[in-house]
Amino acid sequence: MSAVITARRVRIIIWILLAAVVGAGVIWFAVFTANKPAPAAPLAAADAQLVREDSHRVTNPALEKAQLVEFLDFECESCRAAEPLVQELKKEYGDRISFVHRYFPLPGHRNSGTAALAAEAAAQQGKYQDMATKLFATQPEWGEQQSSQAALFRTFAQELGLDMAKYDAAVADQATKDRISQDVADGKAFGVTGTPTFFLNGKKLTLNTEAQFRQLLDEAAR
Repeated sequence: MSAVITARRVRIIIWILLAAVVGAGVIWFAVFTANKPAPAAPLAAADAQLVREDSHRVTNPALEKAQLVEFLDFECESCRAAEPLVQELKKEYGDRISFVHRYFPLPGHRNSGTAALAAEAAAQQGKYQDMATKLFATQPEWGEQQSSQAALFRTFAQELGLDMAKYDAAVADQATKDRISQDVADGKAFGVTGTPTFFLNGKKLTLNTEAQFRQLLDEAAR
């Protein structure tokens, strides 16, 4: 191993190691901003929204007590490391809290935008969550690659049983790209610079421990 390890890499390694013991309740969130920040955001737009009509709600409580919005990047190692805990929280609070995903592909990730396109194309056929799960599960296979992984993502779509003509059309459609760009613009307007970034009932969270995260959700879900 090289004697020179960047601070970013160290933080990511810590994230992944802690994620492995999530069942014991030891995962920490101190490195949510470990990834290279997105370019400087413009001033907040007057019409920026944290949740839009077409935002992906991954839980749908009958009686919504709160909304937890996550801006994510499918190529982000910290997002993948956090995913097991997020899935646990969805099971625990999904009957009271709407969990919402927003795209925020970071410019330093060669295939993050392509992955978002694949997820959005799948979403148009009702398979957003399936594709999101697939992308995170396979991230070690395609993440940090400098060549396009579009062909691999297309095989994922085939495995999910999507109509491939519709999938290809959606990936190529400017409207699909604009949909992702809208998420990014909203995120920048609300101060998102890295992933994952969470907002609970409109408030950007600064998280340090899993216990703190659960306490905030407990309070919001009452």
